[in-house]
Amino acid sequence: MEIYLPIAELSVNWAMILGMGAAIGFLSGMFGVGGGFLMTPLLIFYGIPSGIAVATQASPIAAASLAGALGQSTRQGVDYKMGFVLLTGGLTGSVIGVYVFGILQELGQIDFVVDVSYVLLLGSIGGLMLNESVRTIRAARRGERVGGRKPGQHSWIHGLPFRVRFRRSGVYISVIPPAVLGLLVGIMTAILGIGGAFLLIPAKIYLLRMPTKIAVGTSQFQVFFVAATTTLLHAAIDHTVDIMLALLLILGGVVGAQFGIRIGARLPGEQLRALLALLIVAMALRLFVGLVVTPSDIYSVVTST
Repeated sequence: MEIYLPIAELSVNWAMILGMGAAIGFLSGMFGVGGGFLMTPLLIFYGIPSGIAVATQASPIAAASLAGALGQSTRQGVDYKMGFVLLTGGLTGSVIGVYVFGILQELGQIDFVVDVSYVLLLGSIGGLMLNESVRTIRAARRGERVGGRKPGQHSWIHGLPFRVRFRRSGVYISVIPPAVLGLLVGIMTAILGIGGAFLLIPAKIYLLRMPTKIAVGTSQFQVFFVAATTTLLHAAIDHTVDIMLALLLILGGVVGAQFGIRIGARLPGEQLRALLALLIVAMALRLFVGLVVTPSDIYSVVTST
């Protein structure tokens, strides 16, 4: 039941890869996140080189984002004006990220940089999510309400120049914050193989004050183009996209997401976020252990042809 991956140059159990795609698709559908920040570490754990895992993961992200954006568009859930501002920064970030990726690959440091970045990213995001979920659950049990920013209350972002009215989102803000957000997502997609929606959506809701439905749909619109561009750049420049691996992940993810959406709709939101936070923290710890523990085979021999 093994299949050879020509770019990764190794044989894998196709059923295992298909199952990994289905599992991440299930989690993505249940928790409402892209899943790239979970899939890339799993591929690394399985033995896929970090560079191949990062570059290949961008294609399933593009496929999932396209499906989500089309669905949201039919329900008027996409702010195209905001999406193009995000896309401007995102495409720029993807070009920068692929360039940096190539430099790290030439230096032989891409695996180390990806692993360390995931430890820091997953550890911080998982810790913050877990803390917020626990606080919310405790407050709900005491009958208290977790306070948020009052409607109409402004932040420093609303004082920036170059303000534009985004009618679909109902906000009048500077184009600088969304462009910077798009830039960061583009860089992360290229270097870490993540769509960035799990960071982009909360930022648009809490910083830009966009409605949740519009924030989700617009993020999927932007992430599709950024992930597709990143895939093409990786394939053309550093040749690290393994099409066989990508097809298995896409197929498994599409099937798993359908079940995840159904299960997630039946479970309480805060408990779901707490479970996701625990999973993220566990993966960060697993990567950290891999960085600090001495491997069983200290030396490796590679033959060149």
